[in-house]
Amino acid sequence: MKISFFSAQPYDKIFFNRYNQTGLELDFKEPQLTEETVGLVDNAEAVCVFVNDKVNASVCKQLAEKGVKVIALRCAGFNNVDLEAAKLNGLRVCRVPAYSPEAVAEHAVTMILTLNRKTHKAYNRVREQNFSLDGLLGFNVHGKTVGVIGTGNIGKAFCRIMLGFGCRVLAFDIIANKEMEAAGVEYQPLIEVLKADIVSIHCPLNEQTKHLVNAETIGMMKKGVMLINTSRGAMIDTRAVIDGLKSGHIAYLGIDVYEQEEHLFFRDLSGTVIQDDEIQRLMSFSNVLITAHQAFFTDEALSQIAVTTLNNTLQLIKSGNLTGQAALLV
Repeated sequence: MKISFFSAQPYDKIFFNRYNQTGLELDFKEPQLTEETVGLVDNAEAVCVFVNDKVNASVCKQLAEKGVKVIALRCAGFNNVDLEAAKLNGLRVCRVPAYSPEAVAEHAVTMILTLNRKTHKAYNRVREQNFSLDGLLGFNVHGKTVGVIGTGNIGKAFCRIMLGFGCRVLAFDIIANKEMEAAGVEYQPLIEVLKADIVSIHCPLNEQTKHLVNAETIGMMKKGVMLINTSRGAMIDTRAVIDGLKSGHIAYLGIDVYEQEEHLFFRDLSGTVIQDDEIQRLMSFSNVLITAHQAFFTDEALSQIAVTTLNNTLQLIKSGNLTGQAALLV
């Protein structure tokens, strides 16, 4: 049984080969899965895709025609897969619903502390033998109000950390989590959560949440807000955020995801001229911190992703069903 991986990186090969106790033949391909690259699939029962692969209706149809039975996402999000088209073509779709949610939550906190205490600037300054503290003033996170949008596994892990910092934590979600309420999290309407000193996004991307952060919702935020996004790039209207940074309404921005990241992230572009004017503008702000979809990138998370993805795929190929139903999408 063969599974073809798209958008495969060197670390994918290391971790999936390490944990391949399933008897699957692993076929790693560097290109993203698109209508143009689906022809690379050859005698595979399954394809394994990541966040920027495009599994639309045409791709689903072609995969089914090639005898593919399973689309396995090695991530939690699935906004890049046309689930209805997959179902119509008899394809089973699975994901990794939980893989060390602490990895992403801790990265969000890393961005908060880096932006606040300017450790990235201090590091470079000291290496140049400049020991001045001018321009490095931060604030105490303790006692601040933190707004959390989405309290799934990652959002819950983030809430626990911020409660540990001594913050007041406000949260918005469709359903309030009783466990989080008992821990001290206050569930409030979105308009109230947006008024926090720090706003961190941890909800899935769908039609309702696309451009959740836009000119209108930025206007609801307090002047001087710190905005963190480790979820999906399209949660944020990039142009509106740039305007918010230029006006000073947004005082700090930390993003591990970007609306047009499929053309940039997971590759070395140091020898090229980047044509994306919006990412170039964002990188020009001294109060903006960008990492390239790095939040999930821990040994524990990659191990869990590999184990879960391989087990899910094997189960679906053999029986068409999963024991862990949270991972099954179609």
